[in-house]
Amino acid sequence: MKSANFLVAFALLAFASSFVSAYDPSPLQDFCVAINDTKNGVFVNGKFCKDPKLVVANDFFFSGLDEPRNTSNAVGSVVTPVSVEQLLGLNTLGVSLARIDFAPYGGLNPPHTHPRGTEILIVQEGTLYVGFVSSNQDKNRLFTKVLNKGDVFVFPIGMIHFQLNIGKTPAVAFSAFSTQNPGTITIADALFGSNPTINPDVLTKAFMLDKNVVKYLQSHF
Repeated sequence: MKSANFLVAFALLAFASSFVSAYDPSPLQDFCVAINDTKNGVFVNGKFCKDPKLVVANDFFFSGLDEPRNTSNAVGSVVTPVSVEQLLGLNTLGVSLARIDFAPYGGLNPPHTHPRGTEILIVQEGTLYVGFVSSNQDKNRLFTKVLNKGDVFVFPIGMIHFQLNIGKTPAVAFSAFSTQNPGTITIADALFGSNPTINPDVLTKAFMLDKNVVKYLQSHF
């Protein structure tokens, strides 16, 4: 049974590769500032390539996605990524993968966005309430669905989205991405836990909250 589930997950990964021509080689990290003196260059758009003569099978191998993760944390979920950071053989291939474990009774992958890739998710176990919000130009419409085992849902690139376990048992999902490094911006963490902190006046006006509430939220991130 496990083998069948992983075959489905990796089939999704292969499907995600169809987006490669559209999104890679777009930016593969948050920024890549140009310099005139190449002696000071320490990074490229992606990763430096290993000499092909030195490449071995383990460069394309990752193990452990069959193992449940500990979801005893504030949000009740854990994401285990398999991007180019964990699997160097993904460099320039335009795909990546993640396992997401959810605690029962409300385990949440909080609202977040992937700035560099589309996500396609399949539920392996449990029941998830998932959704995304469209752009301002589309009047921030909410698209949601309740997913059960074997169901699939797509989150378009850049859209704010979430997954919530509404079942009484742990849930597991696998996601494939159309990039080697999708990046993740968790909305609450970014706005209330930025380093340094955003001026409370900005968030007070943006969220129409009392400034003391904003300061309270900032102290918890």
